[in-house]
Amino acid sequence: MGRLFVVTLDGGRVYSCKHCKTHFAYANQIISKAFHSKHGKAYLFDKVVNVTVGEKEDRLMMTGMHTVVDIFCVGCGSIVGWKYEAAHEKSQQYKEGKFILERFKVLGPDGSTYVNQDIQAGGSDVEDA
Repeated sequence: MGRLFVVTLDGGRVYSCKHCKTHFAYANQIISKAFHSKHGKAYLFDKVVNVTVGEKEDRLMMTGMHTVVDIFCVGCGSIVGWKYEAAHEKSQQYKEGKFILERFKVLGPDGSTYVNQDIQAGGSDVEDA
């Protein structure tokens, strides 16, 4: 396999893998905190680092059909969210090429973990009103 190339994000507050602490994104690069997954809160980012992508698949979410790929930590392989490849509804196309990090699966900038008191039954990308 080869050497593992990991980007270290310096000089800012970062979200990182809760298992191996690999950096993913700067806190000030969050586009929206108004998303949800089956584990609770999820944050939309324009760019993340240190992830690999899975296979494309169509998923029916609360806001319509989307083509997505799961994203995995390059450090430990754990699934940390997904990337929007395509949105089938015109109003949702702003998500294309953007990433969701599930808050339950990452450490916050202060090293905190997220515990959801009201775990939802299914995954979605529902935005809060």
